[in-house]
Amino acid sequence: MNFSHDFLKTGYLLIFLQCVLLLVFGCSPPDYRPTPTPTPQPKTDPISDLIQATPPGMEQGQPLQKMGYSIQVGAFSNLDNAVRLESLLKKRGIDAYYFRHESGLYKVRFGNHASYRPARNEAEKLQAQGLIGNFFIVYPEHYAAARIQRTGKGNLRTELVKTAGRFIDIPYRWGGTTAENGFDCSGLTMVSYRLNGLNLPRVSRNQFKAGRWVSKSKLQPGDLVFFATKGGKRVTHVGMYIGNGQFIHAPRTGQKVRVEKMSSTFFTKTYMGGRTYL
Repeated sequence: MNFSHDFLKTGYLLIFLQCVLLLVFGCSPPDYRPTPTPTPQPKTDPISDLIQATPPGMEQGQPLQKMGYSIQVGAFSNLDNAVRLESLLKKRGIDAYYFRHESGLYKVRFGNHASYRPARNEAEKLQAQGLIGNFFIVYPEHYAAARIQRTGKGNLRTELVKTAGRFIDIPYRWGGTTAENGFDCSGLTMVSYRLNGLNLPRVSRNQFKAGRWVSKSKLQPGDLVFFATKGGKRVTHVGMYIGNGQFIHAPRTGQKVRVEKMSSTFFTKTYMGGRTYL
């Protein structure tokens, strides 16, 4: 037996087999090591994600513009007088609104000018026409929003709720439009914001579009809550959230402004969402 010859033949055979294996397994020998067990990944909670996520189309909402120079007139103990003056100004195309002052008297405001002189000119013109008597120019820095921003003292949400609260138990008699276009209820929220220095739109559907979406569980005092009280998905009603699952609203013309529970069957069924502007 030629040992060296047999050894060479065996060596060539091994080399040949390695080449075959390389061709079969893609130029690399097979890995017989056990596959490592993958590290478990933390599970996400899809329900939680849905709750926290902002619904599509609800992300919009620019910060409300600050109120400029406005004109204030009247000091009526009788609500009817304030309503009549408001209606008279509206017939002239003036965006006027009455409100209950801290003193308990009813006053009327209108105008939103960028500077003092145009506001005074408008007031003097109406005074000369006999539409208004004495007037007072409200400066931008007089509003709670500007004062709190300047001093760092106070809470704008508290001021908004306090302003809306002045209307509780008062017959709601905003004039100039109908309940169908959402003005009846939205007048209360609009006035509450404007009196504190934020130019909230007048109609409820525009208020709904202007705000930023906030989940029901995250509502804070001063946020607005919207409802489709006539069925469907069309916003027809709005109120101001005041905390503890309650909101202030004006049910309809002729009824008194009052506090309701968010948990009531009717408002739970018709709830369309909350909006924040702060």
